Amino acid sequence: MNNFEYQNPVKLIFGKGSIAKLSENLHKGEKIMMTYGGGSIKKNGVYDQVKKALEGFSVVEFGGIEPNPDYATLMKAVEICRAEGVGFLLAVGGGSVIDGTKFIAAAVDYKGEPWDFVKNPTLPIGETLPIATVLTLPATGSEMNPSAVISRRETREKMAIGNPKLYPVFSILDPQVILSLPKRQKANGLADAFVHVMEQYMTDNISTLVQDRWAEGLLSTLMTVAPNVLEENPDYDACANFMYAATCALNGYIAMGVNEDWATHMMGHELTAIHGLDHGVTLSIVFPGTLEVFRKEKRDKLLSYAINVLKIQSGTKDEKIDAAIEKTEEFFNSLGIKTRLSDYGIGQDTIDEIVSRFTQRGWNLGEHGIATPEKVKEILESRL
Repeated sequence: MNNFEYQNPVKLIFGKGSIAKLSENLHKGEKIMMTYGGGSIKKNGVYDQVKKALEGFSVVEFGGIEPNPDYATLMKAVEICRAEGVGFLLAVGGGSVIDGTKFIAAAVDYKGEPWDFVKNPTLPIGETLPIATVLTLPATGSEMNPSAVISRRETREKMAIGNPKLYPVFSILDPQVILSLPKRQKANGLADAFVHVMEQYMTDNISTLVQDRWAEGLLSTLMTVAPNVLEENPDYDACANFMYAATCALNGYIAMGVNEDWATHMMGHELTAIHGLDHGVTLSIVFPGTLEVFRKEKRDKLLSYAINVLKIQSGTKDEKIDAAIEKTEEFFNSLGIKTRLSDYGIGQDTIDEIVSRFTQRGWNLGEHGIATPEKVKEILESRL
């Protein structure tokens, strides 16, 4: 196990009716910007609940943050924050709204072009605005981590940022919000959370027994509740377990002391940037190829996953691994997600562009840099 230091300052407020506790955790002396997406919160009642909890507070609203939040849109919010003297940000939405709000928090007082710190994570971001979240879609874990992913559509780029200053102060999670979500959004959230766990678990074996059992528990939970969550009227408990599992998938619990991968995410980001595919879809396409190409490097974990999560008991070690990879793709398919590039009309030209981008950036991804541009090409070509 690697050495590690861990600290997570986010206060988690979880359960039925928890949105009503919003006012108890805010200070009335600061002007608040409430950010949200395309308006679904006005249809499912979340907007009304939040507005009621914010009675007596000074609030300016900013809606219209897209899935895969766009730099140009977020910069409009930054200008409003500067002009209005906003002192606190409240993100009401899923991972895209929360990620976009983190960028706003970092950009308001940034001296220079904010896209610079997105492209260059070594640049200091200076002072940031405090943020809180009301989560409406489990998926990214952004409600309890310091990371965000920002897109710039004019240049077809999608980049990840991370900084300890971007942890939310608190996050409110009411699983009842899942009851009204469309199946597509729930499927994408399940896939995203599942691959988040895998990016930290499915690496090399360095005897991280506690973290591995936690990860396997999360994977098993997601696979167990998925059929119920995808129903038109899912059970509250299935939704609650999904929501908490998605948070724990990327809040640092299972990352302590382990070697991490993230190559699948980086390839997936490029597919979104170039073709606009949903993030969960891109992960479902790429991840089975990552497992196949790196089956030797990930052999021990693949076997643990096969035996402990998928309960594959018969066959040789290689047969267990074959079955595990096959069943992983079947899981994504069971969510209603197609898992081949050709299913989306994507071919060799896109693969070549992604490989070229990674080569130009000098990226060797994955644990120990094993996902070279050449391996990325092999992974993507296996998904045609």
